[in-house]
Amino acid sequence: MSDKFIKPFFLIAALYDGVLGIAFILAPASIFAMFAVEPPNHMAYVQFPALLLILFAIMFYRIAVDPLRNRDLILYGCGLKVSYCSVAFWYELTTGVPSMWMPWAWIDLIFLVLFIISWKSLGKQSAAAADSRPRV
Repeated sequence: MSDKFIKPFFLIAALYDGVLGIAFILAPASIFAMFAVEPPNHMAYVQFPALLLILFAIMFYRIAVDPLRNRDLILYGCGLKVSYCSVAFWYELTTGVPSMWMPWAWIDLIFLVLFIISWKSLGKQSAAAADSRPRV
């Protein structure tokens, strides 16, 4: 996988998480109403994770700017996606979860797979670059 894919891909990841985060900061009640889901008893339960999404969006932007240099940050993005997917899919399989959460879980699963592929590809690029350096 080349930088021609990785850079725009992480820019898309930044926009995706950033837009979701901003939406849940600015209009959480409207989002819950749109899906006919009862909101939690306090919006802080929604807005704190939304702020975390914005932080991850900033991190994904940094990866997009220089993927090879910021390769190690991709693993934190994998952690985010594993965390969300595992919770959403677990509850979907056991006790159920409002359907509004599941499209994001499937999208995050796709992001997770592509994050792992990107991380591995950048590792190969890094190793190839190290092998091509002149030895002293």
